Amino acid sequence: MNEHQAHLKIAEDAVNIARDLIARAGPLTVRDKGDRDRVTDLDITIERTVRAYLAVQTPGIGFLGEEEGTTAAPGDSVWTLDPIDGTSNLVHGLPLFAVSLALVTNDRPVVAVIDLPALNMHYTATEGGGAYNQSGPITASTTTDLSSAIVSLGDYAVGPGAPEKNRERLAVTARLAANVERIRMFGSAAIDLAWLAEGRTDAAIILSNSPWDMAAGVLLAREAGARITDAVGLPYTSEASSAVGFASSAGSALLDLIAGD
Repeated sequence: MNEHQAHLKIAEDAVNIARDLIARAGPLTVRDKGDRDRVTDLDITIERTVRAYLAVQTPGIGFLGEEEGTTAAPGDSVWTLDPIDGTSNLVHGLPLFAVSLALVTNDRPVVAVIDLPALNMHYTATEGGGAYNQSGPITASTTTDLSSAIVSLGDYAVGPGAPEKNRERLAVTARLAANVERIRMFGSAAIDLAWLAEGRTDAAIILSNSPWDMAAGVLLAREAGARITDAVGLPYTSEASSAVGFASSAGSALLDLIAGD
């Protein structure tokens, strides 16, 4: 077993812990953490429990969680966790939420696990090792015509600067609506990228970027054959302000649409 496979086993065990906590959860305690941004007691419990497990299993690797930030560790590797990506969906009884865990080394995700507990969907990837769902290897779509493409779009912005950010998002939405088969908004970047990797959608546009949201899905999509760039076509990094995923020659036309060309 190579190092990535060993870390994948640890990541799968960690995500299974999160899945069990979700299955056993009772009524949720919900509070606001910002403008139209919510967190539950379950988010916090999952993050603390998974962080503690990973600290024991991989003491030399740091940790970055959405809810409680960074636990420093020596070295160039860090686990990134979104304990519930799609909290608003969960709170409203919608099944579109995911646990998203990745190991990032030197700013590149190298191990990824995404689990959709309510839908019994499970995805894994290692750098150079391919992408998988619960049934086996997965491959991104080969659709080449935007008029036949299903494109997922990340959430509209909330919080500081939301009106200005949403003017851009609404303009992109309008241009997509005039050119693609359908637009879908799932409310979870992990789902956007997992379903791109699986070929359920043909492209994903996420006009924001947080490492806990993105790292696992970026690796999964890449290993399934998708290309991930920023909104102007430069290679995606954790410092990018956006992410665009696609797997076909329609990518350049999609980037032109985003830019308004």
